Amino acid sequence: MAAVAPELHGTEARPPEAPFLYRLQRRIEEYALLARLDRPIGTWLLLWPALWALWIAGAGRPHPKVLGVFIAGTFVMRAAGCVINDFADRNIDPHVRRTRDRPLAARRASPREALYLFALLVTIALYLVTRLDLLTIKLAFIGAALTVSYPFVKRVFPMPQLYLGISFGGWSVPMAFAAESGAVPRVAWVLYIAAVMWAAIYDTMYAMVDREDDLKVGVKSSAILFADMDKLLIGVMQAMMLFALVLAGRSMHFGEWYDAGIVAAAGLFLYQQWLIRKREPAGCLKAFLNNQYVGMVIFVGILLQYLYG
Repeated sequence: MAAVAPELHGTEARPPEAPFLYRLQRRIEEYALLARLDRPIGTWLLLWPALWALWIAGAGRPHPKVLGVFIAGTFVMRAAGCVINDFADRNIDPHVRRTRDRPLAARRASPREALYLFALLVTIALYLVTRLDLLTIKLAFIGAALTVSYPFVKRVFPMPQLYLGISFGGWSVPMAFAAESGAVPRVAWVLYIAAVMWAAIYDTMYAMVDREDDLKVGVKSSAILFADMDKLLIGVMQAMMLFALVLAGRSMHFGEWYDAGIVAAAGLFLYQQWLIRKREPAGCLKAFLNNQYVGMVIFVGILLQYLYG
């Protein structure tokens, strides 16, 4: 009896609500994984173009409320995009090594839960954007429609990485100009083109990681479309992005600080080309992750231009 007593005591001492709290904790953890809260790289890649645009549209002094809305909105919409993407790919992800442990692919979360979470995130995002002007709200609805369509368009579009840039990676640029200045001038669209090219660049590198698995399951990607010309065409897109940034800088009469940011970005692009030279998945993943510094050095160039230019 003495040997059994500790076990009985432990059972009696456990609060009756412990199983519920444990299950709740596990659900929250799965929802966080579904929204990629454990991988902030995607948020940074989406946030940098918004920050470029906000600083330029605000002449170096973006409105604090607008800045706060865009930071929070980027975080929420990136999470929503990940959720709807996993919902669309729930029967494909189990066959890809990198994605097979995602909550929907591993059946740790249900499609209904994913849709509920997506609806909650979109509701929060729409609430945030209603704090801004009418033009920004209109652009936000267009952006939301493009974002929701991406996981499904990529099934038929041979270069979904480009559509990602059009729909998700760069749409914050015209929105930022609208929110800050009430208009979307020509320089905003030049920056938008740069952001679109950038998303196509880094997401092609990301697709190179999964190329072998994607070929087996029939998923379309720019890595597959480009085939053995992938490194060359990534280089072409890198040059196009840098050229668009140069054009934007010239139209704004920016000087050495801004140019230094572009030169630093060019240096990082050369490093990424070296990382993907053998097309090894680990090197391609490092190149993808390195893009967060590309966005950062361009932003630092813009910031210093307004401070000291």
